[in-house]
Amino acid sequence: MTMNFLNPVTTQTWTNGRHLVRCVKVIQETWDVRTFCFMAEQPVLFFFKPGQFVTLELEIDGEPIMRSYTISSSPSIPYSFSITVKRVPGGKVSNWLHDNLKIGDELAVHGPVGNFNSIDFPADKVLFLSGGVGITPLMSMTRWFFDTNANVDVEFIHSARAPRDVIYHRELVHMFSRIPEFKLHIVCEKKDDIGEAWAGYRGYLTQPMLELMVPDFLEREIFCCGPTPYMNAVKRILRDNGFDMSHYHEESFGATPLDVREEVLELAEQAEAEAEEIDYADMLSVEFVGSGKSVRIQPGETVHSAAAKLGLHIPKACGMGICGTCRVGLKSGEVDMEHNGGITDEDIEEGYILSCCSKPRGDVVVDY
Repeated sequence: MTMNFLNPVTTQTWTNGRHLVRCVKVIQETWDVRTFCFMAEQPVLFFFKPGQFVTLELEIDGEPIMRSYTISSSPSIPYSFSITVKRVPGGKVSNWLHDNLKIGDELAVHGPVGNFNSIDFPADKVLFLSGGVGITPLMSMTRWFFDTNANVDVEFIHSARAPRDVIYHRELVHMFSRIPEFKLHIVCEKKDDIGEAWAGYRGYLTQPMLELMVPDFLEREIFCCGPTPYMNAVKRILRDNGFDMSHYHEESFGATPLDVREEVLELAEQAEAEAEEIDYADMLSVEFVGSGKSVRIQPGETVHSAAAKLGLHIPKACGMGICGTCRVGLKSGEVDMEHNGGITDEDIEEGYILSCCSKPRGDVVVDY
């Protein structure tokens, strides 16, 4: 690399949108987790809020696929960014990335976006709670605090299946050994046949365990990321203890199938209750020709929520109009679509919309 690469005149600053990047490094974090590092061909300062995510634009077996991943690196290292991906059995994208993405490959990313970040919710005392690969956004925040010498009291509790599954273990130990205000706690969930010597906490995170590790957990700003059951268990503990949930934040840009089913049921119940309170003439009709179903919604609701009320799940990744996953055809009618670059002008001209951010102006017919 020459100094010309860092010329401030030619260096751009990352903004939300579509960007071409190249994979410059692949790190094997654990036996089933890899970190992929990216840089732009022309110098770009990858500034983002620690905890935010990007959406990868991929083509797998001839099929275009968008998938969102949290940025695991810190903006304190600005000329590159990284994502950390766990290989999931049967996971189409994660397996493809592990098996195919190599140094030198180019792909497009959208972003950065995300409300789950440590910048928008500043605090003197924070508690990070992560399970499995949910550690990635919290690692970005921790690296940021460490690199910027932030005056923050950090308690970090990470749950993994076994010692060999602890992602970033050596780096975490290094950071937390150098700053007295940073305290690290690791829990290995497998109580029996752990396969390795382990003198730390075992089992699943419980309230007694939480009280032992972080006695003042109710006085902290809490950031949580992990599998849905893990986050639900954490929220249950906090609510049972009267915690002010306005100080609780979780990463939830990618809903699991369980979340989707719960959302569909909840929206269906809301639809029944709202239908009784609102003048029927003021509601808008949304018809889905592919399924032969239709529903009436309130003005201001999205096409995606209308589908959910009918039990129809339109796939989505970001929910913010950036990834393009929820694209559907609009057969008739008009919508107000406030997207963030997830659809091209050509697609719009051809009659496509992003259901997550499209609000009908009147009655509409959707091809789904």
